[in-house]
Amino acid sequence: MDKLIYTSMTSGKHTLAQMDTVTHNLANISTDGFKAQMDSFRAVPKISTDLPVQTFVVNATTGADFTPGVTHETGRALDVAVQGSGWLVVQGKDGKEAYTRAGSLKTDENGVLQIPRGLNVVGEGGDITIPPDVTVTIAKDGTVATIPVGNNVANSTLIGRLKLVNPPENTLVRSDDGLFRTKDGSQPDADPNVALVSGSIESSNVNSVESLVTMITLARQFDIHMQMLTNAQTSDAKASTILSLS
Repeated sequence: MDKLIYTSMTSGKHTLAQMDTVTHNLANISTDGFKAQMDSFRAVPKISTDLPVQTFVVNATTGADFTPGVTHETGRALDVAVQGSGWLVVQGKDGKEAYTRAGSLKTDENGVLQIPRGLNVVGEGGDITIPPDVTVTIAKDGTVATIPVGNNVANSTLIGRLKLVNPPENTLVRSDDGLFRTKDGSQPDADPNVALVSGSIESSNVNSVESLVTMITLARQFDIHMQMLTNAQTSDAKASTILSLS
């Protein structure tokens, strides 16, 4: 009986964990550049003096689906989407590099280029500051150039270049702030092969239909686990009645 209860309890617990992950993904379905979160579990034998016939499930890792999202055109000069593999580099609140695919950039009151949450975008030479009253263009290789407003001359001024990196996906981990960082804290060098699409944004790669179907499936699984616990309770009560009669 205890094996049935133990199995149902642990299964129900991790089914709820999976439901939390799917809910988190659905909540970020409209977040630019969001990468769907994925749960990974593994079975571990129960350590006891009895035979190792029982196992329990533990969280192995919480990974991410790095499949690129759909790129849609916005026409906004400060919107960029990473084409294929690669990442934009920003400076996290801890002062260290972090990586994102959310390319809806902006400037603060001092003209410093930032992502929407207020973190500075890292250039190959440091922060990138855009002067006032200029038209900004961001090239495919991340080069940022400006032209004074109303200037009919085609000459532009280069003010910096976005740092674009492409570390191996298995070296990246999602932090609590939603940004990605390398597991060992290292800072990869700029990759000249990473390309941008100017005037576009990459959407979330969460599949809403698939996530909703998964949510329904998990809800049914959890219901089955609860029914198993109810059956175990009923069987235990009947067994106690029979033993008391005998």
